[in-house]
Amino acid sequence: MSETRVNAVGVPDVRTAHQDLHSAQGALRGEHPGRSRNPVIKVADLAWLEFEKPDLDRAEVFARDFGFGIAARSESELWLRGTFAGSPCMVIRRGRTSRFIGPAFRAAERADLDRLARATGTSVRDADVPGGGKVVDLLDPSGFPVRVVHCAEELPALPEQQPLLLNFGTDHRRTNVTQRPPREPSRIQRLGHVVLETRVFGRALDWYLDTLGMIVSDFLFLDGQRGRGPTMAFIRCDQGSRAVDHHTLAMHLGPGNGYVHSAYQVTDLDSIAAGGEYLAERGYQRSWGIGRHIQGSQLFDYWRDPDRFMLEHFADGDLFSCDLDPGWAPMSTTGLAQWGPPATRDFLGASPSPQRVRDVIEALRGDNEMDPARLLGLLKAAKS
Repeated sequence: MSETRVNAVGVPDVRTAHQDLHSAQGALRGEHPGRSRNPVIKVADLAWLEFEKPDLDRAEVFARDFGFGIAARSESELWLRGTFAGSPCMVIRRGRTSRFIGPAFRAAERADLDRLARATGTSVRDADVPGGGKVVDLLDPSGFPVRVVHCAEELPALPEQQPLLLNFGTDHRRTNVTQRPPREPSRIQRLGHVVLETRVFGRALDWYLDTLGMIVSDFLFLDGQRGRGPTMAFIRCDQGSRAVDHHTLAMHLGPGNGYVHSAYQVTDLDSIAAGGEYLAERGYQRSWGIGRHIQGSQLFDYWRDPDRFMLEHFADGDLFSCDLDPGWAPMSTTGLAQWGPPATRDFLGASPSPQRVRDVIEALRGDNEMDPARLLGLLKAAKS
């Protein structure tokens, strides 16, 4: 559905149903403000993600095909990195099963670790990271181990995958030269965000805002249930007037507590597409893509690794400073993308499994925020 208007200079202004999903009106009276008045600290960014897998050799093959660099490798650990200077993107430790452990966030200053440790009754210890550093270990309300780190040394930058020079209308930047992007892995630049599912969404949201000083960019709510509060939040770091990623962490209410996906920035759309062809030729499963999201606006392409973890290539995401208040929008499958193929059942997690059934039963019986009305609302959103 769309509405066509004519603006002040006589040019048609077509407004679609998804035009203003980042609402300029923001919260209604009494709704969640999306930030804490007095957080303990304000983390600067997501540092890395921690996993366990039994086969590090297989994990390294996929990592190279997906576009990671190798920061360090031992018999028990694999550290992955992007081309940007800074911390690694991911550590995979050898374990009996494949599982997500938790995220590590980067402290803005070394002193923030002392402040955080005092406020949470924990301690500062040496970090097991290439180059050394310090870390505080926490546990969020969903049960995820969360680390806040300050690295002693940054990894140096690596050569970049250069963006292609594009022609636009009468703006001709490339003449007498052909455009032939190579079929090669997308070169990961950095870790962008992680998405988590939780049964205690409200408590987990407040913990990240109050403890780590993060702020909400966009809230989603279930149709007919806005009065009960949001069920998903796209959350960014607060670096004041410096614009940062629309979301560094996203969380949504669900019957399980677990990892949904993580996202890694690449150069441009051609990097996403050519890298996707490279992955497809090697037999990896695309979960959903290529398209452009609404919340965050980034170009996306989702893939499954050999252990069924979902990873995203992305480019051209929104950047927000601390001045923007949260947008509010209804949760729906059609509201996930401005363009692209329909969201797949694999991406939505809509294919039933014994574990998913157990999660639903346990959630409905437990002391959490899941109840029959919430569950039905989530099912309705997945079909809308």
